[in-house]
Amino acid sequence: MSAADIDSPRLRSERERLFGPGENGQVRALVLALARPADWEVLGRVWKGVQDELGWPAPGIAVSGTDACQLWFSLADPLPPAQAHALLERLRLRYLAEVPAHRVELIPSADGERQVPRIPAALGEEAWSAYVAPDLAPVFAETPWLDVPPRAEGQAELLSRLRPISAAECAVLLPEVAARAEASARAAAAASAPAAAPASVFTDPQAFLLQVMNDERVEMALRIEAAKALLGASPARATPRRKSAAPEAG
Repeated sequence: MSAADIDSPRLRSERERLFGPGENGQVRALVLALARPADWEVLGRVWKGVQDELGWPAPGIAVSGTDACQLWFSLADPLPPAQAHALLERLRLRYLAEVPAHRVELIPSADGERQVPRIPAALGEEAWSAYVAPDLAPVFAETPWLDVPPRAEGQAELLSRLRPISAAECAVLLPEVAARAEASARAAAAASAPAAAPASVFTDPQAFLLQVMNDERVEMALRIEAAKALLGASPARATPRRKSAAPEAG
């Protein structure tokens, strides 16, 4: 069975929701892998630490199909590969500083050449990469692969329980992520705001004063002054005199 056989509309939808790429080469999927050996006791501390200490949602857990256990992080807002790698590097320094560097792989890599792999996939005749449940992760510490093809619906179910990390949550380790997200939000708001109406060009002073008087956005004092000026500029209007009362009959 090939990797293409392990698929379903739901699995594709969940992969796209969590790990689909952003525009202009940006990424939403980050992978931290521990190998030689794939020690889940060590990697499990990272899985627990990001939730308890950073307030992040639980990352996905996968076996590489070869030699590593992996944590899969999903970003709500995509990042350039270099910035995504920097976020993973800060995770490594926080939780795996004592682990030799050759045992830890961060994807995407610093040079951008190592891209996030597709999971599930066949890595041999009897070796499959796959997402696994947290309670089963310790089982794969010595053999980080499945020896039978995983079920597409089971893989989709595991992914459906995951939530992307927001920009605010990322900012705990990478403050520039929040600033970038805020700038993007301001730009999006400006782009979606209705275009300002072009300024009117007046050749008639009375028409100008009339608009100022009726414009609710103008301060009331200015509107009153416009009304006074408008009255002063208008031709005098005849005001009917009030008739006096008729004399009473004597």
